[in-house]
Order: sequence, then C-alpha cells, then structure tokens
Amino acid sequence: MTDPSVLVIFGATGNLAQLKLIPSLYNLEKSNLLDDELKIVCCGRDELTQDQWRRNVQETIHEYSRNAFDNEVFKSFMSRMVYFHGDLLEHNTYQDLAALLDQADYPPNHIFYISLPPSAYGFTIESLGAQGMLDETKHWRRVVIEKPFGENLESATNLQKRISRHLQEHQTYRIDHYMGKAMVQNILVSRFANMITEPLWNRNVIDHVQIIQTETLGVGSRSNFYDNTGAMRDMLQSHLMQLMALVAMEPPVSMDAEDMRDEKVKVLKSIRPIHSSAVAAHAFRAQYSAGSVNGQAVPGYRQEHDIEVNSVTETYAALKLYIDNWRWRGIPFYLATGKRMAEATSMIAICFKQPPKNFFRSSHMQRPPSNWLIMSMSPEENLRIEITVKEPGFEMKTRQIGLDAPFRCEHDAKADAYEGLLLDVIAGDSSLFLRYDEVEYAWRIIDPIINNWASSRDYIATYPAGQWEPEEVKRIFDKPHHQWRHKLGPDSW
Repeated sequence: MTDPSVLVIFGATGNLAQLKLIPSLYNLEKSNLLDDELKIVCCGRDELTQDQWRRNVQETIHEYSRNAFDNEVFKSFMSRMVYFHGDLLEHNTYQDLAALLDQADYPPNHIFYISLPPSAYGFTIESLGAQGMLDETKHWRRVVIEKPFGENLESATNLQKRISRHLQEHQTYRIDHYMGKAMVQNILVSRFANMITEPLWNRNVIDHVQIIQTETLGVGSRSNFYDNTGAMRDMLQSHLMQLMALVAMEPPVSMDAEDMRDEKVKVLKSIRPIHSSAVAAHAFRAQYSAGSVNGQAVPGYRQEHDIEVNSVTETYAALKLYIDNWRWRGIPFYLATGKRMAEATSMIAICFKQPPKNFFRSSHMQRPPSNWLIMSMSPEENLRIEITVKEPGFEMKTRQIGLDAPFRCEHDAKADAYEGLLLDVIAGDSSLFLRYDEVEYAWRIIDPIINNWASSRDYIATYPAGQWEPEEVKRIFDKPHHQWRHKLGPDSW
C-alpha cells in the first residue's frame, strides 16, 4: 500500500507525456495498480478547458495505449486527473500550482515529473523550491528528471549543484526508461539466481562482451535535439553504459536501491580512462547517408529537416571499454548504437573463449565457432545459448546449435517500461533510477571522446541507410576474429 499522493506532470502536452506517460498511467488504471487516492495534475502551456483536455487524453489512449479503450476505466482515470494551464517559465505559475496542491482534497505527498526540455530542469526545480513545494518537513516530495542529465561532465556538475540547493539525493529520480524494460531487469535474475551462469561470469572464461542497440528509424522530429546531441550522448552514455554496469557488477549485498547502485558505480569507477591520444583506437563514429530501409528510399542525415548541411553529428557510435578490476581485467566490452541500420535490435552478446585444445576441428576449419550467451531485448525477448555439437552421420564433424528460451510466455502480459518505473516512483523505490555519481562517472568516461570529436569538424565516416556499420569500425577490435553480432539467430554475422 502506497501513501496517498499527487503526481504532477510538467509538459503534459508534449511528446513524452502523450506517447508514454499518459498511456502508461491509463494502463495502470486498467490493471487496478494505482492507489485509489492518487491524483494526477497535468500541467501544460496550451489553454485548454477540462473538456478539451478530456478529449485530448481520450485520443491519446486510443492511439498509444497497449490496452483497448474502455469507457468505464477511462471515467475512473479522468476522475483523478485535472488539467492545469500555465507557463512554466513564469514564477506566478508555481504560486498558482502551490495553491492548487494545498487544497484539502489533494493528498499531501507530491511527485513532480519534469517532462520538459533539459534546459528547463534547473529553473523548474528552483521555482518549486522557492514556493516551498520540495520541503519534506511534514510530507515527502519526489522529482523525476528525464535524460539527458547534462551534455558533458561540466554541465552535469553545474546542473547538480543548481538543483541540490533544493533537492536531496533521495528525492531525485533520474529516469532511464531502458532500465524499466523487463528483459533488462532479467539480467540480474539470469546472473544471480542461476549457478549455471555466475561461475562463468569472469575473465577466465569470457572472451569479450557486446552490448548493441540499433534501429531502422532516422532522427524524425527530433532533428533539432539530435544534431546537438548525437548517438554517443543520446544512447551510449546513458542506456548502454547502464546495461554494461548491470552485466559487469558484483553481486550486491541486497537488492535495496543503494546496494544496487553502489555496485554499478564501482563498475564505472573501474573503467580504464581513455586518453585523448587513444580515442581513435577505442571509439568510432559514423553518419548515415541516403539509402533504402525496408524497400523505401530514405534521405541521408544531412538531408533531414533542420540538419546542418555540413553536420558531422554521429548517428552511429561504437566504443571499446576495459574494466580494470579482478573479474574483468583485459576483457573488452564493445558498445554500439546506430540509426537507419539494416535491422532494429537490442541485445547483450557474451562470447566465450575457445577450449585450450580443439580435438574435433574439421580439416577445413581453422577456428571453430565460439560459444555464446545472448540476452535479446528486441525484437525478441529471448535468452539464447550457442554450443558446438556433432553433426549427424559417421564422420566426426561439428556444427553450432542454438538453445532458445523465450523470456515471455504466450499468455504473459506485456507492459511498457514506463509503467513499472512510474509505480516505482510512487512507491519510493529508486533501485532502477540513476544516482548522481552514476551520471558523473559515465560522463568522465565519455568526455575525452566527445571533446576529441568536437575538434574534428571536417570529416565523418558514412554508411548507407539500411545497411550495417562501416568496415572502418573494425579498428577498435582487439583481435582479428572479433566482429559484431548483428542479431539473435544463427545467421548473425
């Protein structure tokens, strides 16, 4: 049972709220997972009546909810919701909001979800603090902040100093929706609940680790944001770095939030620094050019709307990292993300070392296939183990087979990542949210790379849209046989 509370969504008419937050809350309502006393205040700049907002929410649910529209559920959902109009860059707006929340029929505990551009984070939190809305003398206050948290180490540090005048760390929920995905959370269960995997999870057995996220989409309506951000900041510094921390962390003392986050920070602190002179050997960037995706011709990145004609913003980024601790020293972790690729996929692929002696090598094979453990998050939620077996017949020939274990059974419900994360915020569980030192150490790793790339404004490698990464990315591989694992199935190379 959670405490009675109010969820205030700043930027309720924006893309994130419309596509994710409101549909997720509706789905939680339909599943009877929201506390009866929870109220939802949706703040936006558009001058809408309550009836107009009601129609807006109805259209949003029809278009984006994973559950079909149910009129009775919708009535119950709207009974807890109110639309609040105001300019969030004006101090008077926060005075009016404070007066609304102070009314007797609003619960005393407050959650503020900042679904706004990053440039507004500091002002919004300062304005809430100035009105006393973050004070926890009598009741708790929580603030949810979307990524990106800063655009480099310096800006992240400055933002943290700015908001820490009004917010304590336990009140701050830095959200990364990737952490809410069921298969991401299953990484911990796969590791720590199964003795078949944990004894193998070290440098003695593992050859290298790949963490890959690709998509067929281009920048779309995010062009203004993306051209100032790029793939390294948008995906790799946040999502993929968090996945790496989960894969590489030591078993925590408990599954409590602070114990979990302590172990993730230890991983980030153990990553070998990349000197500016070594960036080319550890990182690679590229940009998609015109090509074809799913049989449809698509423009190159520089031909997208609002993109500078000479932009060298990367739409593909790859990174090689080493974790200099007892478990992982010497084992490369390869992280890669890209837009307009051949297929959309998201997975963690763990490649095991070759046996010390190969008794069954066929005469035509110089190197037999490696064993793999693959955790696929998209397009399939699947755990796959690849091993070597004997081919049928009289000759001693071998082949690779895959043992597949779908994570989700046919009858299992599928929830959006935001649904679980919203419930966690309401319950006060910060396990899957980023602590500031996680953000800080991630930026310490990435800063030398983005600074190096910022000084090289005259050239960027390209790859045709609808194809895989350029050949040049192979320069970051440690060994000749290392290559990207593109997808789950046997024809993955």
